[in-house]
Amino acid sequence: MAGFFSRKILDRYVLGEMGQPFCFGMMAFAVLFVAGGLLFEIADLIIERGVSFFVVLRLFLYRLPSVVVVVVPMAALLAALLGFGRLSSQSELVALKAAGVSFQRVLRPVLWGALMVTFVTILFNETVVPLSNAATDQLMRVEVYRQRPSLIKERVFLREEHDGQLSRVIYIDKLKTRVGRMEKILVQEFDKGRLSRILSSGGGVWADGVWTLEGGQVFEVTPAGDVTLLMTFERQKIPLDLSPEEIERSGRDPDTMGIFELLRQISLVSVQGGDVHPLWVSFHTRLAFPWATVVLALVGATLGVRPHRSGAGIGVGLSVLVAFAYYVVMSFSRALAQGGNIPVLVGAWLPVVLFLVLGGFLARRANG
Repeated sequence: MAGFFSRKILDRYVLGEMGQPFCFGMMAFAVLFVAGGLLFEIADLIIERGVSFFVVLRLFLYRLPSVVVVVVPMAALLAALLGFGRLSSQSELVALKAAGVSFQRVLRPVLWGALMVTFVTILFNETVVPLSNAATDQLMRVEVYRQRPSLIKERVFLREEHDGQLSRVIYIDKLKTRVGRMEKILVQEFDKGRLSRILSSGGGVWADGVWTLEGGQVFEVTPAGDVTLLMTFERQKIPLDLSPEEIERSGRDPDTMGIFELLRQISLVSVQGGDVHPLWVSFHTRLAFPWATVVLALVGATLGVRPHRSGAGIGVGLSVLVAFAYYVVMSFSRALAQGGNIPVLVGAWLPVVLFLVLGGFLARRANG
């Protein structure tokens, strides 16, 4: 029982050493990111476009959640580096080792704490960040560029494939999402890659989960290319499983979607015969990035025990260098995955695996 309480005391002590540097890192890196990018944009908005300070303040607040997600791994890296640097400089790690406590045991609360932060970041990234990105886009379009929000989506093309072959193409001239209505619809159906039937209608309505076309004609296309009228109709249901909102989302920015929305979007684009490769890259990158908190905390802790000056300035500088290296690897691997040069899973998870191996190697040396 005494050993249990002593381990709990050790865990709280180690995490306590990292608490203040973590908060400092969050503020410091957030300021660096904002000053490095957003402030120049804000100055341009105020001076060149005459945007009010209230709009700029809202833009800053909307951008902040996405900045927070980026700086969390860097703050964890800095916290581990400074925390373990202080433990090392005051010979507390030597004392723990002399008492039979391994370096891996001292690392345990760091990894558990980083893991908890990772899960909170994933939740934050799935709830707050997509909403803030969508709000940022809306604010820029409506109040900065003075574009009126359109209630109508025009010239919508939907493609459907079956067994790798094009089976249907639907063209919608105008889609009114809020009222569930579309105008001037043209449906082309294919049989083994050959155009076999054409359906045209002046309009359609969405009701009870079904699209119903009104006042249209159905034409048959013969193998020779001749077009003959088969029938006319006043009302006819069309087998289209997409709601007005899903059709409108077909061109939505992946950054404004959560993971589950991305999966749904991948399914929709796949059915339409579109290129889902960039969406898969975004999906796996979204999953992989929060784990940078764990691997960078591991690397920071192992670097903290190396012989160097443990001042906050040195720690921030070293953290920036390590984080920069991580983001460079992440950018290159993502670019290679988007270009199809490496598998999507490799491109998304390569930086996590590389720095995890680096952290494990340094941890073994630190225990030697």
